[in-house]
Amino acid sequence: MPSLPQSAPHTTASLSDDLRRLGVRPGDVLLVHSSMRSLGFVAGGVHAVIEALLHAIGPDGTLVVPAHTSSNCDPAGWRNPPVPEQWWPVIREQSPGFDPDRTPSEWMGIIAQTVRTWPGAVRSGHPRLSFAALGARAEEITGGHPYDDGLGERSPLGAVYRLDGKVLLLGCGYDSNTSLHLAEWRQTAPPRGPHGSSVRRPDGSSEWLTWIDVIEDEGDFETLGADFEAGPGAVTGPVGKATARLMSQRAVVDFATEWIASHRTR
Repeated sequence: MPSLPQSAPHTTASLSDDLRRLGVRPGDVLLVHSSMRSLGFVAGGVHAVIEALLHAIGPDGTLVVPAHTSSNCDPAGWRNPPVPEQWWPVIREQSPGFDPDRTPSEWMGIIAQTVRTWPGAVRSGHPRLSFAALGARAEEITGGHPYDDGLGERSPLGAVYRLDGKVLLLGCGYDSNTSLHLAEWRQTAPPRGPHGSSVRRPDGSSEWLTWIDVIEDEGDFETLGADFEAGPGAVTGPVGKATARLMSQRAVVDFATEWIASHRTR
């Protein structure tokens, strides 16, 4: 007989057990940033991972993920890569407008994308910085996401804070911890600038809209996270093959608000 592998595949049940051991509880509002690859082999793939997350928080919990569409922004500011200036008007005029039901998220990973399309999921209406949620408080978290407060108090991040939610970094670092941007929005005079996106009109056509909001900067988030770990910190443990970090969103945002005020030069 062929030899059996040294360890069994990860499953919905085993991942749910890992999440519970880490500290995820029924009824939690859980904001997840994730890397599917970090989990190792999972029987059933991403479907099983979503089932494990939903089982861990239970029917009274709420699963929240970023569903950002980062390229839906002014091409004048594109750097990776830049595009010719003569393209800018075409991109602004011809890009399909953001639609919460149709527009796929970008660079958020397959777990976030699968939550976004899961039956019953709802998505906030920000054309670049949307979030998707699934569960008991989903509508409360995603409703009323103004363009000019993309990651601030009136955004889903602010709602998660008010609900005393948790952040789960599943195989990724603090540079993926979107909640740290809420701390930027809370600064006394954060840098602000123009933003723009293509938005879908009710008749199906598109229009380019502009507004003023905070200019986010995650360049020092890994350093900020290391200092947080040296202080209040997160609960760290395995979920599948991944190293996961679970933390109170209030704790990390409050820490980051003070840290940014004292570490960033104006």
